[in-house]
Amino acid sequence: MAEELARLRTIADYQFGHSAGVTLFAGDPEVHHTATGRPEQVLVGGERLVTYGVDGRFTLGLAGGERLRAAFAAPRARVVVGEESAPFVREGKNAFAKFVTAVDPAVRPGDEVCIVGPDDDLFGVGRAELAADAMADFETGVAVKTREGAD
Repeated sequence: MAEELARLRTIADYQFGHSAGVTLFAGDPEVHHTATGRPEQVLVGGERLVTYGVDGRFTLGLAGGERLRAAFAAPRARVVVGEESAPFVREGKNAFAKFVTAVDPAVRPGDEVCIVGPDDDLFGVGRAELAADAMADFETGVAVKTREGAD
């Protein structure tokens, strides 16, 4: 288990940046496996931190997004949207480019990000559909496909 957790931490560091693995998998995470033995879900206290996809990348759960948001200084791993987007993103609806007010400049399409408000409150987590500069420039289109909204 310790060896598997070390490997998952390394993958998280690669995907989200230095110290992400320790941040995400602090405490005593519970790793659920597929029938073939591949790690699939990582949970703490029954809350999903991440899902480990067959593509070798993590998808964030709300608990994982909250851990990253709390540990990393803004704007790292974030897309900031205006307060007018809060009720929609919290319901699981996508975040649109016209409402993006700031974004981590390192965000690329396909990256897992935290969707936050102006005060850094977590609205949801999802997958970036646009690069950071496109989110800032575009007036139309989906910036982040929301996977899970924070109620």
